[in-house]
Amino acid sequence: MYLSESFIPILKNNPSEAKIKSHQLMLRVGMIKQASAGIYSWLPLGFKVMKKIEGIVRQEQNKIGAQEILMPTIQSSEIWKESGRYDDYGEEMLRITDRQKREMLYGPTNEEQVTEIFRSSIKSYKSLPQLLYHIQWKFRDEIRPRFGIMRGREFYMKDAYSFDVSDEEAFFSYNKFFLSYLRTFKRLSLTAIPMAADTGPIGGNLSHEFVILADTGESKIFTDKRIFELDSSNTNLEKLSLENMRKKYEQFYAVTDEKFNKEEFEKIVSEDNRLITKGIEVGHIFYFGDKYSKAMATSVDLPGGKKDFVKMGSYGIGVSRLVGAIIEAKYDDKKEIMKWPLSVAPYDIALIPMINKNDNTALQKANNINLELIKNDIDAIIDDTDENFSSKVKKMNLIGAPFQIIIGKKSDGDLLEFKEIGKETQNLPLKKIVEIITKQKSLI
Repeated sequence: MYLSESFIPILKNNPSEAKIKSHQLMLRVGMIKQASAGIYSWLPLGFKVMKKIEGIVRQEQNKIGAQEILMPTIQSSEIWKESGRYDDYGEEMLRITDRQKREMLYGPTNEEQVTEIFRSSIKSYKSLPQLLYHIQWKFRDEIRPRFGIMRGREFYMKDAYSFDVSDEEAFFSYNKFFLSYLRTFKRLSLTAIPMAADTGPIGGNLSHEFVILADTGESKIFTDKRIFELDSSNTNLEKLSLENMRKKYEQFYAVTDEKFNKEEFEKIVSEDNRLITKGIEVGHIFYFGDKYSKAMATSVDLPGGKKDFVKMGSYGIGVSRLVGAIIEAKYDDKKEIMKWPLSVAPYDIALIPMINKNDNTALQKANNINLELIKNDIDAIIDDTDENFSSKVKKMNLIGAPFQIIIGKKSDGDLLEFKEIGKETQNLPLKKIVEIITKQKSLI
């Protein structure tokens, strides 16, 4: 893809209204454009990153046996009145009336909708467990939307729901999602720590937020530093393995400010291991038992002719928010360098030919290199503009392809000037460059 043919409206300076790194970068490189307060259009560069994140989220949900559905953005008020949340949810819910004077709403979440789907189809315990998820737009009418897509009103979200016959089986489902989230964030090159959290308007008595450390985070967190040394890579989907994995994390103090107890923190965690900082919530899981199934009369037949309400949990990941979270974790705003993880980068590599108005040799070489990259499933963007070298590198550093090939005076014969952002430049043949990128992509 030529840069000149791409819809990437790059600004020379950070917009004055943007106060945090992610908002600044996303506006500056044309990833998003504000449509109204807290609502954004996603332009090609930003949309490409978000769809790659969505793909990884989907893969990890499928691995634990969750099945994808798609529920509507507009929901009937009736099912929310049935659960008792229609009046309780507050002004964040956007309530609307259709032409038949029926009360509708733009869904902020989907517990009621998915419960109504389940109860109309599943009648026996033999059909349990069921894990259902979808990836859909949500709307919450924030009173003060800010920080770009980090605290917007419209957002793209993966929400999943589990249905089980007992608390024991429900905890098994809960732990599956717990592991799935750890694996998802690892593939995004994020260290997300599960922390005990309040359940809020979702309800229930068991909840974990997955938080990444960031100075711009809105959540204050208190944790034992040793939790960062844990590794869940050897965990499988067997019940005991999942239980032990979660216990391993829960042995270390890690809570958000709503759950914080100063006396308990200082008693449990030695002074050397205490960490008090800020973080960004990137995922949230809840177990709420029969809160919704009882209110909405959702039961299954048990052996012996009895009935019981199903046990439920819900599990959310902010897909659009993750774009901003990765920027907050990876963008060096002082050097104006963004290095996207290869798993979600809009382009794998940037080709930067030094173009002379009277000589297209460097551009032709870039085209030939790109043909070889395409054969190896490596996605490149070529800066075919006639700007000076400094301007080209600055633009590509903002766009954030993890690798760069500079085609100029130092490209001698078969050797190319190759650079991984943040590391020293090397002179390597194209074959070796392909090997390096292909090997890294295989690890995603």
